[in-house]
Amino acid sequence: NSSESHNCAKSILTSDRLQIVVTLSEFFNETWEAANCANCLKNNSEGLSNSTEEFLDLFNKSLTCFEHNLQGQAIDLSPNNYTEVCKNCNETYTKLNDLYNHLQRMNRQGGESEHSAHLCIDVEDAMNITRKLWSRTFNCSLPCSDTVPVIAVSSFILFLPIVFYLSSFLHSKQKKRILILPKRIQSNANLVNIQEKYS
Repeated sequence: NSSESHNCAKSILTSDRLQIVVTLSEFFNETWEAANCANCLKNNSEGLSNSTEEFLDLFNKSLTCFEHNLQGQAIDLSPNNYTEVCKNCNETYTKLNDLYNHLQRMNRQGGESEHSAHLCIDVEDAMNITRKLWSRTFNCSLPCSDTVPVIAVSSFILFLPIVFYLSSFLHSKQKKRILILPKRIQSNANLVNIQEKYS
């Protein structure tokens, strides 16, 4: 009632001893913040951001691919033999994984939602589910693109001691053992003979 002099909203919100409306409002606001929900929305919160929609679309395609390749074969497959899933869904999963990594990088720089830190909980949970299915359930793996540089650097480091000792051996002056005869004073008998000659 606008004619009332006291604050109508305050009266309604704090009318009960538990202040249930205020408590629920704070709970939902804290949950919204903790889950980073704003990071999945456009700046004006009109709906999901384009990148989130693209991610969820790829996520659904990945799950559909997993299901499609398991249908009719789940009974025949041993727990560790999901080669069809790994082979047929590799491209979809790779795209999803690459998009997730791109969203993480973009989000750290302040992406579409202008909220930094983490992606929203829906995107993170979806990626965790997919990675768990891909690696633990289906035992699939993506080929590491850094294999060649890692092998090259490791080989270089392993050969460094060999190169060092070889170059040290070739460039050092090989000292031959030369026996130096000591110059000793002649015996006393010779000295006596010399003195006798002069006397």
